This record gives sequence, structure tokens and C-alpha cells, in this order.
Amino acid sequence: MSHSDLPRLEPAGIDGWMVRLFGTIEENNLLWLTALTHDCEAAFGEALVDLVPSYTTLLVIFDPLQISPWQARERLVDILARLVPDDIGGEGELHKLATWYNSSVGPDLERVAELSDMTVDAIIDTHSYQEYRVFALGFSPGFAFMGLLDDSLICPRLETPRPKVPAGSVAIAGQQTAAYPAVTPGGWNLIGRTAARLFDRNRDGFSLLKVGDRVRFVAVDQHTFESEGGDPTPITPAREETRS
Repeated sequence: MSHSDLPRLEPAGIDGWMVRLFGTIEENNLLWLTALTHDCEAAFGEALVDLVPSYTTLLVIFDPLQISPWQARERLVDILARLVPDDIGGEGELHKLATWYNSSVGPDLERVAELSDMTVDAIIDTHSYQEYRVFALGFSPGFAFMGLLDDSLICPRLETPRPKVPAGSVAIAGQQTAAYPAVTPGGWNLIGRTAARLFDRNRDGFSLLKVGDRVRFVAVDQHTFESEGGDPTPITPAREETRS
């Protein structure tokens, strides 16, 4: 662990502790966070309400009627003292998401190419070549934070977020990539759209993707995208939205 003051426990109300394991985003973080999640489930039992993992932290929410905040803290201190990383290796389900990379549904594609000093085809090849890990779920139901991007694709979020990002939109920001499961506001760079149904209330667990899963965005043409249920409705480039 890279920082001398880590791991660190931070209070999160009367029913929660934030366990901060790392100060930077790295793929190997997932091995430690997965181990911490499993150990908390075993140690807290019925007193555990929820666990919310991220790239570097785990939020532990407990029932204060069953365990006091300081008792919960003592359990976490004990867990951290003997924590060892999970050996999940190639585990985690592999999802191949059919994705149409096109400026009509990925209006930031050309701008990302300019920022990266690459061709649009190179952006598509680089993004679709890599296999990504799901590090966390959040922001909206089924929204999976995935990484890590190839260094050549790293770019900042939009200065002005879009008020509506269509469901299925494939996006990048910083070291991360994601696909929007529903229509929501969003400030990530849109480079395409997947036909995959990422959130479904009729599906067991609702979310297609789970923490630890692996994802490949498979480049397809418009015909294949639509035949798999994708919505080809175009959206406006960010720079034009900003002027309107």
C-alpha cells in the first residue's frame, strides 16, 4: 500500500465506516478490496447492512442496533490486521458488449481522437482491444466503473455535463470507461453505444455487470448493433450543446 497513513478508517455517520485502502487507482486494488468485502461479510454477519466498494475504498454500513460504531471499528481493525489479497486471477464473468462506435451515437469520438493525436479508427481499435475489470457499481443502478484505460485514451471529463445521456452510451473519462445503463446526466466523453441491456428489473440481481467481472467492448457495424436491439438515435456533440 503506497501511502504511509493507509489503510485508514473514516467515520461515515453513526452506521458506517469508510475503509480507505489506497490513494491511487490500480488494477491490483481489486484483489484487496474483494478480500476485504468477503472478510466483512463473515465478521459482521447479520449486523451488516451494505458494502459499497470503489476503486480505493470500501464503505461498510452496519446496523447500530446490533453493533456500536466502536465495536464495528474494532472488527475492521482486526480484519485489516490480517487482510491478504484474494487470488481472483481470471475469475469474474467475461461480458462481450456489442458496441457501435460512430460519431452519431458517440459525439465525442472525433474530439477524443484530436486530444489523443490519433485517428478515429485507432481510438476504436485501442478501446475495443482491451479487457476491462469492473471496479465498482454506482452513480446510477447498473452503472459500472471499469478500468484501466490505455494511457493513450486518457482524457478529462466534459467541462459542461450533458443533461441527458442515452442508455447504452459507451464513454471514457480519466483512466475509466463505462456504459450508461439508463438515461441520466453525464459528463464523460461518449465514443459509441452498446446494444447490451445493462440494467433490467426482471434480471436476477438487476445489473448485468458485477464487481470483479471482465468486459470487452466488441466493435460492430450499425446493422449488427440494431439487430441486437441497439437504439441508433443520434445525439448532439458536446461543443454544440454548450453553444445552445
